Amino acid sequence: MTKIEWTHRLGTKGETWNPVTGCTKVSPGCKNCYAERMSKRLAGRFGYPKDEPFAVTLHSDRLSRPLHWRKARTVFVCSMGDLFHDSIPFSYIASVWNIMETARKHTFLVLTKRPRRMHEFLTTSYGRFAVRGYMAELPNCWCGVTAENQAIADERIPLLLRTPAAVRFVSIEPMLGPISFYKTYLLPMDDGALIQATAMQGIDWVICGGESGPGARPMKPDWVRSIRDQCFAFDIPFFFKQWGEWSPVWDGVDTFAGYDTMMKVGKRHAGHLLDGVEHHEWPHVTSPGSA
Repeated sequence: MTKIEWTHRLGTKGETWNPVTGCTKVSPGCKNCYAERMSKRLAGRFGYPKDEPFAVTLHSDRLSRPLHWRKARTVFVCSMGDLFHDSIPFSYIASVWNIMETARKHTFLVLTKRPRRMHEFLTTSYGRFAVRGYMAELPNCWCGVTAENQAIADERIPLLLRTPAAVRFVSIEPMLGPISFYKTYLLPMDDGALIQATAMQGIDWVICGGESGPGARPMKPDWVRSIRDQCFAFDIPFFFKQWGEWSPVWDGVDTFAGYDTMMKVGKRHAGHLLDGVEHHEWPHVTSPGSA
């Protein structure tokens, strides 16, 4: 069982499943990677190489684990790596997808920093036909990307919107700058035509959170408020996970907007309330394994 808050939905247990571990840095959000820190503590144990614990490693012995969980779970896939890292062959990714297809009672959340490979896997003939049953869009598999600032959002979200998925989500953690989802993208239709749509018109869920751990960078409250308000405008579930190591503190203005000065107080004390309100919303699905 995992403590990751956004896996605890609809009364199911939250779980992590790591048929792949290890990664390499690709954007500013990777600077203080928690998975890399954890892998160093586990070096030489539990399948993490002693000399390079965060090297990309395939764990075929872990593939069948979800098949042995009797009760429905919400599963974060590859919390300690990236399933779509360039080093991982599509044939192995297909093996992971086949397990998710078989274990329909669980809901699997696949989060990547490499949406181009995810899009390729789920839209090209090799990716689609490598999966048993010729299914690319599994009803119990949610696909997401991380986006820590506007530049990364503009790079990754258009690829996510073009990717077939039962649920598409964006994780803004760590949030390192303001993000507007109102930018318009050209999206392809089945008949080859292009339509214009804002990013929010293809996103089903947004997670947001500040950075924790050594060297954590602060997140401005107005950045988070903007994401909250954009989600509200489009009726998209918003999950605010945490402030991280830094918390807004009172600066003398008699409104919630006055809490804009940031102080490093530690993750536990900073908490997860935005303007005094908890935002723990999940996509509008009826039960685990459905969307």
